[in-house]
Amino acid sequence: MNEKTVEADVLCIGGGIAGLMAAIRAREAGAKVVLADKANTLRSGSAGTGCDHFRAYIPEFHGPDIEPVVEEVWHSQAGWTRPKQFVRTWMERSFEIASLWDRWGIPMKYKGRWEFAGHTFPGRPFTALKYSGQNLKPILTREARKRGVEIINRMMVFDLLREGGIVGAIGVDTRADRLITFLAKSVILGTGGCVRLYSATTPGWMFNRADSPHTTGDGRAMAYRAGAELVNMEIPMRWAGPKYFARCGKGTWVGVLRDPYDRPVGPFVKKPNRRYGDPVSDSYKSLFEDYTRSGKGPVYMDCGSISPEDYHYMMYWMSHEGNTGLLGHLKEQGIDLRKTPIEFMTYEMTTRGGIYFNHRAETSLKGLYAAGDEYFGGASCAATFGWIAGENAADYAKKAEDRAMRRRKGVERKKALLDEIRQRESGETWQEVNIALNQTMADYAGPTRYESLLEAGSNHLQRLKKKAHGNLMARNPHELMHCLEVLNLLDIGEVIFAAVRQREETREKYGRLDYPFTNPMLDGKILICKKKGEKPVTEWREVKG
Repeated sequence: MNEKTVEADVLCIGGGIAGLMAAIRAREAGAKVVLADKANTLRSGSAGTGCDHFRAYIPEFHGPDIEPVVEEVWHSQAGWTRPKQFVRTWMERSFEIASLWDRWGIPMKYKGRWEFAGHTFPGRPFTALKYSGQNLKPILTREARKRGVEIINRMMVFDLLREGGIVGAIGVDTRADRLITFLAKSVILGTGGCVRLYSATTPGWMFNRADSPHTTGDGRAMAYRAGAELVNMEIPMRWAGPKYFARCGKGTWVGVLRDPYDRPVGPFVKKPNRRYGDPVSDSYKSLFEDYTRSGKGPVYMDCGSISPEDYHYMMYWMSHEGNTGLLGHLKEQGIDLRKTPIEFMTYEMTTRGGIYFNHRAETSLKGLYAAGDEYFGGASCAATFGWIAGENAADYAKKAEDRAMRRRKGVERKKALLDEIRQRESGETWQEVNIALNQTMADYAGPTRYESLLEAGSNHLQRLKKKAHGNLMARNPHELMHCLEVLNLLDIGEVIFAAVRQREETREKYGRLDYPFTNPMLDGKILICKKKGEKPVTEWREVKG
């Protein structure tokens, strides 16, 4: 395997919204910036084909008092999982970022005005700004290149280098057998969410996911192995949308969710309202699954009585949400949403938790920053804290001392692992291991959880992990990338088992059969998990306001 070394002041890992915003801001601050993305920044990540909601406080729309917006976002988007200071910082800077995007050519207004709609309950403050985000990734890529950011596409960074603080990372080319050692004074993780841990909505089609199937928790796994703190990894996330056609965007639909007898399943809207959609699925995320299991389903999204204007409004935002595949399917099949209700379903579990970073985007390790869906937040959170991470990482790099280049043992060990995977002529493919992991997570750490089941699942995962390290094979560099993704997912699965076993209570419908109550002693606390030796250890910590 060929080798190369790349040096930078700031290394951004991941080319989604968070990574690109971080790179742009760090470069503006005078840092030499390298951004590595395992796909291509033009269309990579969960926002690769678009996004149409941006949590924001806009003074012109909301008025001078930011507090109602902070409270609403804190309860709806972060709840007890983040300090209110984090949400306040987010909202205080969201208008700055929205204005920047608008100037760069990402339309943040609709017909000349700030348009707020969706993900909002009647009578509550609007926080979800509608914007035309179909081409936001090419625009952010253009802005990064214009400022002199060096973008390296098709480069999977899979481990961090630590020497006191974080001093770089190791990556592998996804198209050639080439190892890259990145040396940097500070590193920003923006690799996105974590999917492919549980079975897809359609198990036979592993990549049919609501979010990008390439966001496999790489940042979480790298940070964990380096000793950084992860948080709330035991709290899963469920999304919903059209049955078997897994796509985000339920807040974009203008309709009413109804049961088979044409009765609304929620109390919020009785007829279509484009300002609200039907917010019942925001507060009752397992709605569709529960209705099916209780004999009351299926549940349908009914857009039958919407006006022509509202129909075109919905179609416009669907395209900017990245739902062009769904729209193409409906057109191909001759399905008119005004005539045919669409059955909805609850999608597979993902993890809501992630890397613990504060309102300055700092993690628990010196020189390491994180932003975006490294810890659930969405497009606005990614943009705002990517920007903040770029500022602070660049400032840290100015003060960090130069380290002489030298061979590191960690690089040699990782190169040996890569060579072993590539040189095997027989063994398990990444697909086989990924499917085995999906089955293990669903059967032992899915919606049903109790100690003896979790113990059995944890033991099974350890056997699977050991076997994967000794048997995974890759016939080409692209398969090698997927093998590394699966190894990352196995580490995250290990953390989830440890965290679920520690949360001895039931909370937010995801709980333990052996602890069917909410423990008030854990109110206002988060569960921290990090690596000590070769195993994950946990710690309860209070969330400060």
